[in-house]
Amino acid sequence: MRALRDHVDAWQRGELDLDRCDQDVVRSRAAFARLVGVPATDVAVGSQTSVLVGLVAAALPDGAEVLVPHGDFTSVVYPFLAHADRGITVRHVPVEELAPSVGPRTACVAFSLVQSRDGRLADTDAIRQAAARVGALTLADLTQSAGWLPVDAAGLDITVTSAYKWLTAPRGVAFLTARAAVRERLRPLHAGWYAGHDIWQSAYGPHMRLADDARRLDVSPAWPAWAGAVPALETFAATDVEAVRRHDVALADGLLAGLDLPPRGSAIVSLPDDEAGTTRCALQAAGCRVAGRGGGVRLAFHVWNDEDDVDRALSALRPRVRAVAH
Repeated sequence: MRALRDHVDAWQRGELDLDRCDQDVVRSRAAFARLVGVPATDVAVGSQTSVLVGLVAAALPDGAEVLVPHGDFTSVVYPFLAHADRGITVRHVPVEELAPSVGPRTACVAFSLVQSRDGRLADTDAIRQAAARVGALTLADLTQSAGWLPVDAAGLDITVTSAYKWLTAPRGVAFLTARAAVRERLRPLHAGWYAGHDIWQSAYGPHMRLADDARRLDVSPAWPAWAGAVPALETFAATDVEAVRRHDVALADGLLAGLDLPPRGSAIVSLPDDEAGTTRCALQAAGCRVAGRGGGVRLAFHVWNDEDDVDRALSALRPRVRAVAH
């Protein structure tokens, strides 16, 4: 937040340095690359997940089938549904059935590695192997995983990530990773000066020379968001993410244990709620920041949470959730 304020203050004083702004993006790209285990040359920057997923949807041939988890976040799904006029079909199956549901017509398996609604984890290895057998692309959304769950983007064809969730960057910072062979299939639909081989020499036409690596897919950045992203991303890139996972999951599973529910091994806990949001309101009254999602209430534990937060949630939940869950 301090870095973002400093950026805005410099902007207000008329002292903004564009080279410094560009370095914020360079450093953010490099930090994210380290975090997900790919070279920075495989990372493109953007603003929102759906914009980046749209590049993949546009690259699929007419009549292609896309396999997605039932109830996945719409930024993963809508960009494909928007191509229905080209015969693109989207097949929805439970996230646990993605791998066995891959068939000869499947051109792409698109999924959130961790489901936003309830924290379920996709079996990435099984999905990757099933997709490879039929030559289908794998596209994973890491928005609900990068930052608390160790991820290996190098093992997937394409990943997309909005960094304002677990990576705690300002909204408007997003990344795409793509292996070199796959990158050639993606048309740079949003190409502008920032996707140029030399960004400072790419401001005017008529000729176009795009970057040779994933930067050719870049979307021109909104500078303030990236100023705030640098310290957040560099912190997580230097952190033992496995230790973060153990901490977050221990709190989430501790909450479930306090409700006599089995552990789920995720940092996200989803519990039933009624249409009036009674459980969500009780949690908020107890001082918990939670979200009403998908007909339930969702709690997400991260590095700033501790056992006191679990106890606070349990004090509000015990009288309500046990009766519903059992």
